[in-house]
Amino acid sequence: MRLEDLPHAHLLQRHTGPLRADARYDTVHFDDLALTGQFGGAQFLECAFTAVRAEEARLRRASFNEVWMQGGRLVGVDLAESEWQDTEVEGCVLAGVSAYGSAVRRTVFRQCKLESVNLRGAVLRDVVFEDCLLRDVDLAEAKLTDVSFPGSTLEEVRLRGAVLKNADLRRAARLDLPDGHLGLRGAIVSTPQLLDLAPRFAQALGISVQD
Repeated sequence: MRLEDLPHAHLLQRHTGPLRADARYDTVHFDDLALTGQFGGAQFLECAFTAVRAEEARLRRASFNEVWMQGGRLVGVDLAESEWQDTEVEGCVLAGVSAYGSAVRRTVFRQCKLESVNLRGAVLRDVVFEDCLLRDVDLAEAKLTDVSFPGSTLEEVRLRGAVLKNADLRRAARLDLPDGHLGLRGAIVSTPQLLDLAPRFAQALGISVQD
């Protein structure tokens, strides 16, 4: 998707000045912006973010509704307890991001890299990770409903204590799940994936396999 393809593209106004905590931003275009500081509780409605760089910024309890984010880089950002709805995130890097306790609904991550992202206790519903890399992502105690991973690589993704419902893993390019295998109840996997996961399931169940 391109910026001009957004249904509200003609309403977007380029952002000027500093960002403020607890402020509401409606149909604003944030472009080539470097963010550091405290912006907790900010609300973004029908906004666009292009080439935005955020480092050690605090956006705790921020909300993103009908937002399009492209080519961004978020490093060490605090997004704990944030809310994401009807949002698209494309070609972005999220590294060392804290997003525990967040609520993510009807959101697409496309061609993104998520590394060392903390999503513990998050609620994900109708979320798609398309052609993404998820490395060292913590989904412990999270709730995943109708979540899919087409073309994505999952490396060191932790699911201990997670609750899954219709979580479709069949089209994932790779599944590397070091723990939480008993929490895969409610997931959908392919036969080859099941065979690959069998040793981990046996270990989790305390089954000794000997020939």
